Amino acid sequence: MENNFGIYIHIPFCARKCNYCDFISFYNKDNLIEEYMNCLKKEIDNFDFSKKIVTTIYIGGGTPSYINEKYIVEILNLLKEKLKNNKIKWQDIEITIEVNPGTVNKEKLEEYKKIGINRLSIGLQTTKDELLKEIGRIHTYQEFLETYNEARKQGFKNINVDLMIALPSQKIEDIKESLEEIIKLSPEHISVYSLIIEEGTVFYKLLEENKIELPSDEVERNMYWYVKDFLELNGYNHYEISNFSKKQKESKHNLNCWNQEEYIGFGINAHSYIDKIRFCNIDNLEEYIKNIKEGNFEKNRTIEERQTKEDEEKEFMMLGFRKIEGVDISKFKEKFCENPLYLFRKELNKLVEEGLIEVDLNNIKLTNKGLDLANIVFEEFV
Repeated sequence: MENNFGIYIHIPFCARKCNYCDFISFYNKDNLIEEYMNCLKKEIDNFDFSKKIVTTIYIGGGTPSYINEKYIVEILNLLKEKLKNNKIKWQDIEITIEVNPGTVNKEKLEEYKKIGINRLSIGLQTTKDELLKEIGRIHTYQEFLETYNEARKQGFKNINVDLMIALPSQKIEDIKESLEEIIKLSPEHISVYSLIIEEGTVFYKLLEENKIELPSDEVERNMYWYVKDFLELNGYNHYEISNFSKKQKESKHNLNCWNQEEYIGFGINAHSYIDKIRFCNIDNLEEYIKNIKEGNFEKNRTIEERQTKEDEEKEFMMLGFRKIEGVDISKFKEKFCENPLYLFRKELNKLVEEGLIEVDLNNIKLTNKGLDLANIVFEEFV
C-alpha cells in the first residue's frame, strides 16, 4: 500500500517571543539565519526521497515569514529538484507556510506564490488589540487585515487563520467579536487553540507571581463550545478537536499526521516518523549547525520511540480520536489485520460506559462529553 509522506521544515527565528510561546524559537540570533538556512539545505539534500510519495510540505516555526524570502525560495527550489520524480506533481503538493502580520509584505507574498506555496497559515490569535498586546504579539488587528487582503490579492485561495481562547482577561464577548469579524473574511480554514501555560514562558512566570488570571476550566469549555457552534452554523466543518474548515479545505499535512502517515522533519527540534520510529532533531541551534557542517547528520537526531505493533495500534487509536469522525474501523483492520473493537474491548467498554465515546458500524468517536475530556480517552491508549 502506497502511503502519503509529509515534509516539515522548522524556521526558529522570530521578531520577538510571544508571552505564551514554548516552541524552540529565537528573537536574538539573526546573525545565525544564513548559516542555519545553509545547513537546512544540506540536511534536506542528504535525505533520499526516491521511495517516498510526498503530498505535503509545511514550513513552521518560529516565524518563517520573519526571514528574508530568498531563503524560503532556495529551500523550496531544492525540494522541487529533489522531488522531480515524485508521483505527485509539484503544483499538486499542499505547500503551507506560517506567516505573522508585521513580518510579511507584498514582495514576500509574491515570491511565496511564485515558488509554489499554495496555503498560508496566518497567526492572528484575537481581533482585540489590547489582548494582542497582552499576549506579546507584535501586530495589530489592522495589520492582520492588511496581510490577509494582500494575500488574497496575490491569489492565495487557501488561507488558515489561527485564533486562541482562554487568554488572560479574555471574555466570551471578545471571542464572539473575533469570530464575527473573521467569518466576514471567509477564510478556508480556522484553527482554535486553548491557551496552555507551559514552563519557561513569560505567562508561566506571571501566573506564579499572581500577575495574570486565567479563565476557569468551565469558562474555557464554554468558550470552546461557543466557537464550535458558531463556526458550524456558519458553514465550517469541525473535523479535528481544534480545527474547522470549509468543504475539502482540511489541512492535508495535519490529517496525514492524525492518520499515522510518515513524515520527515528538517531543522532544529523537528520531529519525524519513519519506519515505525519516532525521532527528533536536537534543539541547540549552534550544535545543530556544527554537526551539519561536519557532516554528522545523525548526531543531530535523537530516537524517541521504536514502535512495536502494539504501540502502533494504540497510537492509531489515540490519533484517530483527535478527528471528529473518530477511528475508522475498516482502516484499522486493513492496517493491522485486527479488529479494534475486539482488541481494545476492555478500554472501549469502559469509555462507552463513562459516556466519553460512541461506536457505530464504521467509526469509534468521541461524544460531546468526550470532546471536553479527551485527555481521559487518550490516556487509555498511552
